[in-house]
Amino acid sequence: MPFTLYSRSWCHLCEDMLAALRRLEAPGRPFEVDVIDVDADPALVARFDELVPVLFGDLAEPELCHYFLDEAAVRRYVERYQPIAMGA
Repeated sequence: MPFTLYSRSWCHLCEDMLAALRRLEAPGRPFEVDVIDVDADPALVARFDELVPVLFGDLAEPELCHYFLDEAAVRRYVERYQPIAMGA
């Protein structure tokens, strides 16, 4: 299950969102999470600057959430693409 997390290295909200996402993983079925540092790319800073962390499932769709994990949105996304029991 791929996710993209736009983040910053010094952002405690970013660390919290990643940890909250990891708690939703089913045992033995970890999510693939691509953590992107927005500060490494001026275009990403322009797009996401004050919104980080920003979590996407499918990059062709709107974001799942920003600032704090929206557990319901993540569960709906996972159930749509991987209809199996989730952890936690």
